[in-house]
Amino acid sequence: MTGEPGAVLLREILESSGIMGWLGTRLKDPRRQVDVLHDLPSLLRTAVLLAAQGWRDHDDADALRLDLAMRLACSSSAGLTPLVAEPGLASPPTLSRFTAIMAQAGNLEALRDGVLELAARGLRAENGGRKRPRVTLDIDSLPIEVQGHQPKAAWNGHYNARIYHPLVTSIAETGDILDGRLRPGNVGTADGALDVILDVVDRAQGGLCKVAMVRMDAGFPSATLLAGLEARNIDFVARLRANPALDRLAAPHMKRPRGRRPHEPRLWTHVLQYRAESWEKARRVILVVKERPDELLLDRFFLVTALSWRQMASCEVLDHYRARGKAEAHMGELKDALDPALSSTNRPKTYVRGRKPRSAAPAIDAFACNEVRMLISMMAYQLMHIARRAMARATGTGWSLRRLRERVLRAGARLIISARRMTLTLSTAAAGFWAILWPEITALQWAADP
Repeated sequence: MTGEPGAVLLREILESSGIMGWLGTRLKDPRRQVDVLHDLPSLLRTAVLLAAQGWRDHDDADALRLDLAMRLACSSSAGLTPLVAEPGLASPPTLSRFTAIMAQAGNLEALRDGVLELAARGLRAENGGRKRPRVTLDIDSLPIEVQGHQPKAAWNGHYNARIYHPLVTSIAETGDILDGRLRPGNVGTADGALDVILDVVDRAQGGLCKVAMVRMDAGFPSATLLAGLEARNIDFVARLRANPALDRLAAPHMKRPRGRRPHEPRLWTHVLQYRAESWEKARRVILVVKERPDELLLDRFFLVTALSWRQMASCEVLDHYRARGKAEAHMGELKDALDPALSSTNRPKTYVRGRKPRSAAPAIDAFACNEVRMLISMMAYQLMHIARRAMARATGTGWSLRRLRERVLRAGARLIISARRMTLTLSTAAAGFWAILWPEITALQWAADP
């Protein structure tokens, strides 16, 4: 009996996408191979599938160590070997050592690339194996509250909590999360954004789309960032913080037209040319003036864009910017359904098997370990998101990640072994969903290269 049959379904997506083989050639294992019981791909599957199934902590692996579905889904071995010749899932200490291995510079970069590569392969699979012509990348910060004294976590007065402040890149239209960079909790919103954006755009245009555009909130558009994007011919739309100079430009447009006010609130857009003191040139700024119900004065905000009026009219720029609200919703779903546990801290070994060593072992890079945990949660999100989209196509209705897990991935099931055949018999509540979901997953046209 098992309560985790969804691990088998998610393993099917992992294997069909080829992402584990792609990562396997890039990861470096410093362990002595004669002593290795669980290779890096199996440990990575374990960490990702535990997160996808809702198990946040390494200690949860002990409760599922003998679960048949999890053993089959996580192991690199084939046939009955995971059930009869292997001891089960990796132990919590092994998973902790795995996190430290993945925190090494080369492995951490490979894992980060793997998140975007899995998203790109999923989108290409749904698009007949072809890259998309154009994609908008949404850049935003995501506060993750932590407890205790994790390295570089800090009190942030804006969020009124002790947090990490990672920078997340996603696609609002499709819901895919492409990248995550863990940052200290007290950094500014746009800190390090230029390097992140340029790196993600390059990788996205390599395997996901032909042209990438960037969309940002008001905390990001610094002079350096805008100039860097323009130097790379990357189009952008970003909100600007109001200032006295912008207010003076907006003043002639902040008057309500004559006549009786209609029942429905109105909205106007005006194109301005504005050059901040730190900018090297004037840029196209769109003033958005809007009425609010039951308010006498008009409200306004400003958008700056590299798009010319020939490429996109001002009202279209506004509609395009407003679509970024979907990106915030997807990041909120990541926190709700995956709830990354960023709890690694520097604890050098002072005792080994009850004895004090001659010299204390050096502490691991706990900040990098927490970034590994965050990226594994993002990979688990992406894996579930591919299954969620397939479920939405099959049923014609929307699905949240939490509903997918509760109704489809975690259900009662029985694994029946007869001769050389294994049969997974699902409970009645989940069997109908699997019957329509599995054909959708197998019908995806996976392609390793665009």
